[in-house]
Amino acid sequence: MKKKIVRIKDIAERAQTSKGTVDRVLHNRGRVADDVRERILAIIKELNYEPNLIAQSLKSQRAFNLAALIPDPNLDSYWEAPHNGLEKAEKELRQYGVRITKFIFNSHSDTSFIAKAKEVGREHPDGLLIAPIFYKEALPFFKEWAEMGIPYVLFNTQIEHVNPLCYIGQDSYRSGSLAAKILRFGLHSPGTVLVAHVNEDISNSAHLITKEEGFRDYFKSEQLEDTFKVISKEINFPDDEGPDKQLDDLRKQYPDLSAIYVTNSKAFEVAAYLEKNALKDIKLIGYDLIGRNQQYLNKGIIDFLINQNPLGQGYWGIHQLANHLIFKKEIPAIKFLPLDIITKENLDYYLDPQ
Repeated sequence: MKKKIVRIKDIAERAQTSKGTVDRVLHNRGRVADDVRERILAIIKELNYEPNLIAQSLKSQRAFNLAALIPDPNLDSYWEAPHNGLEKAEKELRQYGVRITKFIFNSHSDTSFIAKAKEVGREHPDGLLIAPIFYKEALPFFKEWAEMGIPYVLFNTQIEHVNPLCYIGQDSYRSGSLAAKILRFGLHSPGTVLVAHVNEDISNSAHLITKEEGFRDYFKSEQLEDTFKVISKEINFPDDEGPDKQLDDLRKQYPDLSAIYVTNSKAFEVAAYLEKNALKDIKLIGYDLIGRNQQYLNKGIIDFLINQNPLGQGYWGIHQLANHLIFKKEIPAIKFLPLDIITKENLDYYLDPQ
């Protein structure tokens, strides 16, 4: 049933007073006789009046300058989707005065992150969307932005003991647990399972640590620790090389290696190694629908991908800032996005038409 629109004019007519008097009561300004005020408030409650926040925001004509502190997609294609998401949100919200300035940093350089974070402070935006992939370096800035009164939304990485307006992303612990459960279905004999952190500084990546905890706890909760040995390894290498030597060494050390869980979007690096060495019996699961991951998923070398919806993270992050700043809505502290399991059979349904 369509909700009836209640106007200030309707309330004024019922209360037998002027629209100006109703407006003063609604905004608690100016002098209004007590009996008139009580009559207006009773009618407001009876008619279930709600202010038209969209119309108010259009009338105000105020500009809202938002900032996005995000990694360079030219250095890591994973970040293309959040860029696209926030740009989509900006187009939708432009009529309300929203403008976004991007502060783009090198995802492999903490000094680059620090420099761009300082620029954000000097710019003093009305709100900030941030991917805090450098946990230690980000902490002092959270305090600084809070003192400056800048609301900020976290995406991709959830951080405890800070007070963002909202976190947008996946539940990292459940994500790791889900990955373990999926892999378990494909393991028919005892063996070693590798948690691979590919080209990551794991000590400074809180969300990856949490994913690994969820993964390990699944095997513990199912009492599978004696059947499957779970190991973890940081596999770091220059862009012009690959993980071959480190994976060769791991296979020599663990000849019963039967599955690999890549905790980020770099599953394609491991998939290239498996393809090159014709290793068809090692199960592989990773994250995100970047192009090279899609190729190996279609080939059957990557068995599953978990979609973290990076486009949605950028999109909803900007919308949550707008809901807070423009529409004055209450914002939930956490907005978890669904954990989508992608196979080559359903991949096409998750690809946006070009």
